[in-house]
Amino acid sequence: MRTLFTAEMSELADDLIAMGRHVETAINRANEALLTANVELAQSVIADDARLDDIEETVDERCVLLIAQQQPVGLDLRTIISALRISAALERMGDLAQHIAEAARRAYPESAIPESHHAIFEGLAAAAAETATAVVGLLETRDLNAAAAIVSDDDKLDDLHSQAYQSLLDPAFNGTTQETLDIALMARFYERIGDHAVGISRRIVYLVTGDHKGDRARI
Repeated sequence: MRTLFTAEMSELADDLIAMGRHVETAINRANEALLTANVELAQSVIADDARLDDIEETVDERCVLLIAQQQPVGLDLRTIISALRISAALERMGDLAQHIAEAARRAYPESAIPESHHAIFEGLAAAAAETATAVVGLLETRDLNAAAAIVSDDDKLDDLHSQAYQSLLDPAFNGTTQETLDIALMARFYERIGDHAVGISRRIVYLVTGDHKGDRARI
């Protein structure tokens, strides 16, 4: 029974890594779709989100069965509960990438981002991509340096999010109502991607170190 349990836990970890890689791809494609007004890439992100939902459902079912059939305790139970929370955060990160892609598709053939804000969103896209890559690395290795990198990238996202909001209050900004909404919403989407990633990193830090402070996610 223990051998079966160990195999199931390994498959659970593999499912989370698969989710992380899917999210990484979705964010990278959504970034390019937004910055280059590529409607085909935007559509691919939107269509592929269903696959991420399927993996999350598999993770949830596996966790419920492990708890019901194996009655885990201690670290094993914490790992399973953490997997449930991590899968939910990854699914939400994928949804946020989908929202960005939907904005790019809606604005096509124009860009959803005015030229005046292109540099800010290039920064947001780069930081989100780095965050997604760090999340995959963290899930694969549980390396605490990757956890620290996620927090650092989140600080960048927070700063750029603030810049985007402040720019909307600048008297020199003369964007349309739709442009104003797009800037505000998409900056918020990127900022939330970072928050969910920090939540994942803190959950992993808690599993590795047993430090409850590392489990207090900003989500």
